Amino acid sequence: MDTSAQVLSVNVGRPRPNPWKRGVGETGIDKRPVDGPVAVAAPGPKGTGAVGLAGDRVFDVKHHGGDDQAVYAYAREDLDGWEAELGRPLGNGFFGENLTTLGLDVNGALIGERWRIGPDVVLEVSCARVPCGTFQGWLERDGWIRRFTQAALPGAYLRVIEPGELCAGDGVEIVHRPDHDVTVARSFRAVTLEPALLPGLLAAEALPEEIRQTVRRRISA
Repeated sequence: MDTSAQVLSVNVGRPRPNPWKRGVGETGIDKRPVDGPVAVAAPGPKGTGAVGLAGDRVFDVKHHGGDDQAVYAYAREDLDGWEAELGRPLGNGFFGENLTTLGLDVNGALIGERWRIGPDVVLEVSCARVPCGTFQGWLERDGWIRRFTQAALPGAYLRVIEPGELCAGDGVEIVHRPDHDVTVARSFRAVTLEPALLPGLLAAEALPEEIRQTVRRRISA
């Protein structure tokens, strides 16, 4: 296994009040690194609050959680870039990511790409994270949604293909790359600021059906 890419930390959320989104009393965005192995399994359909990591959950069940958003990964290199821009420390997990990675091009990953993490777990890249009001409130920065969107460094949601346990220090091996050019960053740009890219997204069969339907609707309008 190529261990040049690795999981720096595995992060699990602590429920806290959510004053930034109407109708949602709590948020799980406050994720902190945990010690030892964490069980990972497919959570099932969206709507229950379940996610892939044991001990974690989401509270905005309409927009988050479920099999297509089971695990969220963000690169430490991108966090470092935001630290420099924002002028503040950003610890592992601060963007609400379950996995903080090192040496892995998360935003350059292809939709449908598969990662083996440690000896057991296989995850599949499904879609990009889209920023919301909770994220902006958590950062305490006006205009954050716009700035995050402009940067097109969204991080990746992943499905659980093979369950198991993972922990900080596990190597990450890319074991499958599909035959198309739809990266996480490209898919994000298409659904946000560059609609001309939308038709190309349909080449990525692993893109969640909910997003595929949105793409078809928008390009036929």
